[in-house]
Amino acid sequence: MQITPELIKYLESLARITLSEEEEKKVGNELQDILTYIDKLNELDTEGVEAMSHSFPLTNVLRADEVKASMSPDEIVANAPESQDGAFVVPKTVD
Repeated sequence: MQITPELIKYLESLARITLSEEEEKKVGNELQDILTYIDKLNELDTEGVEAMSHSFPLTNVLRADEVKASMSPDEIVANAPESQDGAFVVPKTVD
């Protein structure tokens, strides 16, 4: 893909920025260098390479789920200023 002045102008409008001509040339050259590098990476032979999401062999270190005793609804609302049918009653905030 070739970075053209028209593409730079289009990207400027998407980003809602204005670049000087000098900045446009600099950004155009930098984007072209990035695309050239990506094309170079696409030439690599990745046959047999396992896909991975991270370079380190990480696994989740979460604790196991365990069922534990919990409070009853009556105990939960016991100290509430106002409750009804085992639920907190709060002031209305939306009409």
